[in-house]
Parts: sequence; structure tokens; C-alpha cells
Amino acid sequence: MGNDKNKNVDSDGETMSRQPSESSCYATEDEEELAIPLGPKVSIKEHLEKDKDDESLRRWKEQLLAGADVTAATETKEPDVKLLSLSILADGRDDIVLPLPDYGKPKGLWFTLKEGSRYRLKLSIKVSNDIVCGLKYTNTVWKSGLKVDSSKEMLGTFGPQVEPYVHVMPEETTPSGLLARGSYSARTKFIDDDNKCYLEINYTFAIQKEWPTK
Repeated sequence: MGNDKNKNVDSDGETMSRQPSESSCYATEDEEELAIPLGPKVSIKEHLEKDKDDESLRRWKEQLLAGADVTAATETKEPDVKLLSLSILADGRDDIVLPLPDYGKPKGLWFTLKEGSRYRLKLSIKVSNDIVCGLKYTNTVWKSGLKVDSSKEMLGTFGPQVEPYVHVMPEETTPSGLLARGSYSARTKFIDDDNKCYLEINYTFAIQKEWPTK
């Protein structure tokens, strides 16, 4: 799922239940491969206490933590990110809701797409415990053992909240032609600025001449 170039989110190409920060807490997208010392972990309460005299920074932190129970957050916890749902939105088709695997590897073909079809990915994620910085979606695709696609989507920086965040990816188009048809293997990851991986899914999908019959 994806095209051949890395992709960045713009303000017109995404939908969020609560607007995240588009900046990273620790690094830019181009710096993601660097080893960066992040310093000691602090609790949500300490996040708000730090730099409290900086009005703009204080408001930014309060916005990120608006859905969190700050009064109860006395412990230092790592952020937790869970994928609640993943769907494919295709022109003229009902949404394809993908069953999420228990162990990161769906059995058999996860989905089938028609060649030359336009689609978007829609995902719902739940963030708990603490702020997750620079969350990214990466996807790599192979066909017959050869890598044919590598894509990346910067999702943003999110604070913990009860309600999930909903994100719609920019539109993509599946390849077409005889050579494009067939089965593919792929690996999707959700990682943050510290290269911590919250979820990895290894799966297979197919591209065929027509949509599969129901």
C-alpha cells in the first residue's frame, strides 16, 4: 500500500479527531535515523510544570494533554499506541475494513485491490500514558522477492486521550498492467521519533484486473 516516494502530511490531506502538533518533540523527519539522547523520562505532571513560564509552550502542552487525566498521572510511564481499526476507502466501493491480526501477521491474503484504482487508508489509533512524538507510518512492499515500493507518512505528535485519533492518508493509485497483477508481501510499522516500534504487521495482498466479487 503506497507509492514509490516518501510522503508528508499537509493541512489539506488529513482528517483528525483532535489536531496533533505537526512538529516533533525531539527530531525532524530527516533526522529520524540519528541516535539522539532524549534525557530522563518525565511524567505528564512534570511535562506541564516544565517551562511553565513560557506561555506558548504551556498552551501547546495543555492542548496535547487535553484528554489526559493529569491529576492522576503521578507516575512516569511510556506512551502506548494501539491501532484500533484500519480501512481502505476506494472510489465507488464500500469501505474495506481490515481485520486486525492478533500477532501482527494476518493469515492468507489480507485484502485484494483492483489495478489502477484510487484509494485512501483510514486508521484509528489510541494513545495512552504519555505524549508520543513524531509518530510515523512506514510501509515496504515486495513482489517475487524484490522490493517494489517504500513509503512513509508522518502522522504527528499526539497526547494521551480517551477518544481515538482518526487519520486519513493522502490518495494513492494501485499500479496497472499485466506485470502489476499478482500477489505481494508487505510490512507496515508504526514508529516514533525514538524509532520505537509500537506495531509491526507483515501481510500479503493482491492486485487483480477487477475487484473481487462479494
